[in-house]
Amino acid sequence: MKKTLLLISLPLFSLSCIAEETPQDMSDPLAVYTQAGFGITDKGINLKVGQTYDTGNADTAAMNIIELKGIGGELLNLRNLDDYPSVDDSIDSFRFRNFSANMKNGSGHQIDMSYDVETETLSSSYSIIQALPKMGIFSFFPLAGAGVTIQNDQTGVNGYSIPGTFALVGMYAKAQLTDKIWINYNPMYMSALSGSDNYKESAYGNGNSDILTHEFAISYQINPRSNIRYFANWSEYTDISKGDHRIEYNYQF
Repeated sequence: MKKTLLLISLPLFSLSCIAEETPQDMSDPLAVYTQAGFGITDKGINLKVGQTYDTGNADTAAMNIIELKGIGGELLNLRNLDDYPSVDDSIDSFRFRNFSANMKNGSGHQIDMSYDVETETLSSSYSIIQALPKMGIFSFFPLAGAGVTIQNDQTGVNGYSIPGTFALVGMYAKAQLTDKIWINYNPMYMSALSGSDNYKESAYGNGNSDILTHEFAISYQINPRSNIRYFANWSEYTDISKGDHRIEYNYQF
């Protein structure tokens, strides 16, 4: 198989990979490939870069993904600043994911860490994913896991602490409409497990110890190595009209 060496240097990250003649299926939630993405949202610009690495196991593929979110939100002026005063030009959040998938049995493992700059809160979780047999145009990938919340005391007295832990269950679902167009719906349910009384009672807002979140996406594969995607994210406590919306371009190296 003919291979081409690609090398791209980016701040804080380096993409170095061998580009295969046959790219991975970018619609597959368990696909592992080196990638870069650029998104425009109503909160600012998102940047994403992911790199595969050798696991030492021929049956297992893995990658690390870093995302920077909400850059230049005030400059883009896509949201009403009177309604959303937290929108500014600084970075809103960082996200790091480590993902591995077994190519033989369709199982996956994910570490997902997200740091909110505004609230100085880190949410970190570990989950297991399993691909189910395909049913016509539909594919389902249920997951389950647990996580921990780490938060800075913004009064400056106590520093960082662990308010509590949480459980999560959910699913990645895909409907392949054509060879180039697919739809995703990814519901996730999270519930406080342990921690302070305040955390167990209000981990997801005043009086809300659990939350059901929703993610909808429709995607178009431009060519085997690139696609464009529209995402909408909301929850049971946030109407879809006031949720997060973004358009994202992704390229596979």
